[in-house]
Amino acid sequence: MGKIIINSKHHFQFYTCDFLRTELLKHRNKILKYLKRSPQELDELEFLLTKNIIFVNENLLPQKTIMSSEKALVGIDINDTPFVALTKHLKGKLWTGDKELISGLQSTNFIDIISTSQLYDLLDKLERN
Repeated sequence: MGKIIINSKHHFQFYTCDFLRTELLKHRNKILKYLKRSPQELDELEFLLTKNIIFVNENLLPQKTIMSSEKALVGIDINDTPFVALTKHLKGKLWTGDKELISGLQSTNFIDIISTSQLYDLLDKLERN
């Protein structure tokens, strides 16, 4: 994942919700334990990853888009509403490795999804050209 974000700034523009910052902070101790890094190293990693991402305040998204996204996510994962709403608003692709989310959204005819493996393949093709 990090390779994609760091090495693809000439090919892709990444957007995410401010909610991601909240989630990173909320799970900071778990991330530190998993990565076995110091807090300073995690700060550096977060900077390297987030400097190529545009963060959008999800509260600025149209309410209609938020509501339709929430409706599509009932029974899948309602917590992904801001990310799906942002994807719809930007007319982009939702990048996720969550297989349950992918299949659930596809069952609602939401097809603007790209998996991590698909993104790696696309990046590889772009770099070869």
